Amino acid sequence: MRKTLRWLLSLVVLIGTASTAGVATAAQPDASGPKLVTDESADIKDRILAIPGMSLIEEKPYPGYRFFVLNYTQPVDHRHPSKGTFQQRITVLHKDTARPTVFYTGGYNVSTNPGRREPTQIVDGNQVSMEYRYFTPSRPAPADWSKLDIWQAASDQHRIFKALKPIYDKKWVSTGGSKGGMTATYFERFYPRDMDGVVAYVAPNDVVNKEDSAYDRFFAKVGTKECRTKLNAVQREALVRRAPLEKKYKELAATEGYTFNTIGSLDRAYEAVVLDYVWGFWQYSLLADCEAIPADAKNATDDEIWTSIDTISGFSAYTDQGLEPYTPYYYQAGTQLGAPTIVFPHIEKKYIRYGYQPPRNFVPRDITMKFQPGAMRDVDSWVKHNANRMLFVYGQNDPWGAEPFHLGKGARDAYVFTAPGANHGANVAGLVPDQKALATARILEWAGVAPAAVKADPEKAKPLAKYDSKLDKRTVERQLRP
Repeated sequence: MRKTLRWLLSLVVLIGTASTAGVATAAQPDASGPKLVTDESADIKDRILAIPGMSLIEEKPYPGYRFFVLNYTQPVDHRHPSKGTFQQRITVLHKDTARPTVFYTGGYNVSTNPGRREPTQIVDGNQVSMEYRYFTPSRPAPADWSKLDIWQAASDQHRIFKALKPIYDKKWVSTGGSKGGMTATYFERFYPRDMDGVVAYVAPNDVVNKEDSAYDRFFAKVGTKECRTKLNAVQREALVRRAPLEKKYKELAATEGYTFNTIGSLDRAYEAVVLDYVWGFWQYSLLADCEAIPADAKNATDDEIWTSIDTISGFSAYTDQGLEPYTPYYYQAGTQLGAPTIVFPHIEKKYIRYGYQPPRNFVPRDITMKFQPGAMRDVDSWVKHNANRMLFVYGQNDPWGAEPFHLGKGARDAYVFTAPGANHGANVAGLVPDQKALATARILEWAGVAPAAVKADPEKAKPLAKYDSKLDKRTVERQLRP
């Protein structure tokens, strides 16, 4: 996995922060359109669809909720809203307008099936979910890639919030995992008055893109020496056996119709997949899963090495077909978010031809990219000095947590917690008991629904909604990105 202003960032900060209200107002669709339904007794669907620019894709039933898949008209450029619009897909999991609302984004595509994130279960509230701009189908046509940046995306969220706030007028808490946790953080940085709290899960914070030694230190000590040795041996062996395994890769590509135009060659794709192997294991597996790794890599069969690499990294990842859905992510990683570069001390240099490749190699060449080093430095500084009612949750064994957000003296009612033994799926439920209780209590308080007993004793805090095996099920897409 590779982490993640065509303008000067200082100017962006001044414009993006100082003109928040003006941008949101200017970006609203024509006032002659449908009027808001202010009658609170009206059907919730009618109230939502009366919002200018809102249209229904479908409604799906779920017991105890109404679930809507919607399109919302957004400006391509929030600074110049007259220069074109696009349809951004969002969903609303409606429970009751008397309940708080959780604003969720994963930073990629949005699921069109009912689902509830952990903060939504904790506060027993509504949930609004946003598809990140430029992930299809929420992509302008033609796509002006210079308008894909963290401020424009934060402005998307701001407009959605302003549109729905008259209906859902109780407290709002934003949340997201991984790139979604980054997104929730950036939203707070640019529009700090919108949300009443932020819960950011496993959010990477690559402040200085060229300084990645934290990842090397992480891989030198994560888990146990026995597990690290097994993983390193399989990774090395896959490069030692490059010729026979690449032959197998060519056969797979021919069968599946895979092509390699963006990355440049099957050889480059093969090495990229193999070099993701150790990272991928710790991102999505637990220490106990190390038992499934071949114990004697040198004497393992080609099929055993292939299967282990494919299961964890996925040989489809760097094909054109695997890269295309994630072009917006790699574009952002190569322009603002940053991407890790790690070393492989257990592999001789003669076996590594390309090393950890930069995001530029995963984006079609006709898309212009230029890295803006000030973007992450600005966000990092803002969080340190201004974080208010923010919770960051990391996993102890998650590589992306090697560069986390930190809090400074200016932070207020803000926390950074790490779940022991957890991977990239770390959550509040996996924290040690006292941190779990405190985090739950703060989320309830931020959402305005903390029971009196919890206010008196945070140790009594627990989710207000019962666990729902379908609604709260977490389906993890095994993709080596944040």
